[in-house]
Amino acid sequence: MNDNGKLRVVLATHNAGKIRELADPMADFGIEVVGLSLFPEIGEIEETGTTFEENALIKARAVCAATGLVAVADDSGLEVDALDKGPGVYSARYSNDWESLPGESVDKRNMRKLLFELRDVPQARRSCRFVSCMVAVHPDGRELVVRGTWEGRILEEPLGENGFGYDPLFWDESIRKSAAQLTRDEKNARSHRGNALRALLARWSDFMAGK
Repeated sequence: MNDNGKLRVVLATHNAGKIRELADPMADFGIEVVGLSLFPEIGEIEETGTTFEENALIKARAVCAATGLVAVADDSGLEVDALDKGPGVYSARYSNDWESLPGESVDKRNMRKLLFELRDVPQARRSCRFVSCMVAVHPDGRELVVRGTWEGRILEEPLGENGFGYDPLFWDESIRKSAAQLTRDEKNARSHRGNALRALLARWSDFMAGK
């Protein structure tokens, strides 16, 4: 518990975007979400799993053991059907084998590589989905695993200024907008992470009660 009587949950990430997306919905359940910046003693957690579920559990178990608090971890990424569901679990480090252009962020480098790999793929075959596996690990060993997805297709050039990661290339046909054109609330209502979070919170009370 924090000083205000709220349950403190550690989100196993340094990613400010992920923390913002999860903090507000979880606040409605009396939960204060904090990131790993409050725990500098926790070093880099090597993600050695081959699935989103395995990587999320690796992170949450390590953070729970280090802090003694309930830990929540999300492992998410982009699956592109034309790339045999790649980059998948390697989404964040997809372009590590490419050199960055001057002033280019990792996100932009990842998008540049993705567009290169899909350069000869027509729009009809650029279907994709964002996938999020979210897990909660309790200090007593209890674990909760849920999953959320968001279907779309890859654009031929970035569109929109919001979000992070591959959002500017992800097109949601049902609303005819890219993920980077959505407000935070609009994105949370549709996104893979929003869907996973709703699944997590739907089972949260039972999880905390040990059911």
